Amino acid sequence: MAVVYADSTNLDEKVKDGLVVLDFYADWCGPCKMIGPVLEQVATENEDIKVVKVNVDENIGLAQQYGVQGIPSLFVLKDGQVVSQKAGFMPKDALVDWVRNA
Repeated sequence: MAVVYADSTNLDEKVKDGLVVLDFYADWCGPCKMIGPVLEQVATENEDIKVVKVNVDENIGLAQQYGVQGIPSLFVLKDGQVVSQKAGFMPKDALVDWVRNA
């Protein structure tokens, strides 16, 4: 499955079902650029994990709603509910382990 981009008009719809990694990022953020390809791999290699990205510069209200203080800020959602969160870069295997065990 490809990475999905969301904004305030469609985020709830995109994260309401299943296991989701929600990534708050910015185009100018170095660690965000590093984790981008990792999230792409997670999305394509794991059919049960949906990756949804939100640009904080374009969606400040959503970032505030989720309490984002640093980026990249990653959240694991199960059926629309946040069950875990972390900030910063993670290698792929660590990220997948974190998501599956959240």
